Amino acid sequence: MDELDREILSILRKDARTPYTEIADTVGTSEGTVRNRVEQLVDEGVIERFTVATRTGNVKSMIEVSVDVDVDTEAVSDRIAEWPQVDFVWQVSGEEDIVVVVDAADTNAVNDLITRARELDEVASTKTRLILDERVG
Repeated sequence: MDELDREILSILRKDARTPYTEIADTVGTSEGTVRNRVEQLVDEGVIERFTVATRTGNVKSMIEVSVDVDVDTEAVSDRIAEWPQVDFVWQVSGEEDIVVVVDAADTNAVNDLITRARELDEVASTKTRLILDERVG
């Protein structure tokens, strides 16, 4: 990955729907080059997916999950990622092992997800943080 790829990724992170012609004008190359670079980044797994960020008025939160030492964190993450209100599941270092970012209709729905996480045999504890504001970098 070179500097051109990084510039293209920076634009796509802010708006994945940015037309390739607009990206090309911004980075100083052709539309075909941008198209080829994006396809290559997808093929190489650098771009995992294109997604939608929403401002739904819902309650967004992070549920931090700690699991027991002998637990397969990836398996727990995979299960949680299937829950409907879950936007992201990150395996992280630090006190907690997994961070779950959710977009729920209200605090009752967030609480239901916390309860669901705590009911998993592998989960030792949870901490929850409400997301008050969000910016795209």
